[in-house]
Amino acid sequence: MSDHIKSIIQRIGETDQLYLQGNLPELALERADLRLQLVMQSQLRQEQIYFLQEAVVLLEQGRIEFEEMPLRLYADLSLHLAKAYMIYFEITREARFATITQQILKPITHHDFGDIYFFLAYASAVKNEPSLTRHWLKKYSATQAFDLGLLREHSAFKEFHTAPWFSQMLQSKLH
Repeated sequence: MSDHIKSIIQRIGETDQLYLQGNLPELALERADLRLQLVMQSQLRQEQIYFLQEAVVLLEQGRIEFEEMPLRLYADLSLHLAKAYMIYFEITREARFATITQQILKPITHHDFGDIYFFLAYASAVKNEPSLTRHWLKKYSATQAFDLGLLREHSAFKEFHTAPWFSQMLQSKLH
């Protein structure tokens, strides 16, 4: 086991102890993020799914348990939840996880966070919804969060690389 994995596991133990003293939305986010890091380190599907399930529960609980929290923190919890479901999709190839991602993020699109648009475009692309993919990518390209390299490299958007609108969007960001 690598030192990096050991440090993640150690921090999970520490944050789980902190949870016993009282939960906070920031703590829920950290606890879930640590589990998502383990998912990315694991090579075993069963282990990945186990940690994903834990992360989803922590994030869902963090989103509903607290009456008030800063908008950015709620958006971060929602984005991590969307990321967890898209990792589920990557592992299982079940489109229902992309649908869940859309259901999580669509209600908060009016807050104009770029990462929300990216994940909605990603979910739309894997569900073979080209019009929605285009819509969300155009919104994403107009934000500070826009990452040209990510868009060029992400496998979900490869089929759009030859589309004129995609090329125009990338060209406009180069200038």
